[in-house]
Amino acid sequence: MYKHILIATDGSELAGKGVAHGLELAKGLGATVTFVHVTEPFPALAWGGAMAGYVVGDELVYYEESARKYAREVLEKCKTDADALGVSAKVLHIENKTPAEAILDTAGAESCDLIVMASHGRRGLGRLVLGSQTAEVVSLTEIPVLVVR
Repeated sequence: MYKHILIATDGSELAGKGVAHGLELAKGLGATVTFVHVTEPFPALAWGGAMAGYVVGDELVYYEESARKYAREVLEKCKTDADALGVSAKVLHIENKTPAEAILDTAGAESCDLIVMASHGRRGLGRLVLGSQTAEVVSLTEIPVLVVR
């Protein structure tokens, strides 16, 4: 059925449920896994202010270093969990993209045949205000998506 599963994670507790579910599915199917963690671009609003040219450089460096460190920690845990279950897995950290864009690009580039991701399941105004990367992935992909709540 599925041979290569992409599991997206932001390191949150909810995403952890998606990781666990995706790994159990991969184990049962004998599928390989690619974990992806996405770091969004440095917030544009942070560039404001009279001292922006002087301060932003340091803030940008700190943001990128912190994001890389966090991604490394998240992905190492995912890889450890996969190894413990005997699931062949690789990890990818994608920088400076929106999560939906990076997930879709990675799924295509890695020839994944299933995407697993978690969702809060927000509706209405909450979804409009907060956005939904999961909804965007579901609406733009031709690859099946398993949404874990």
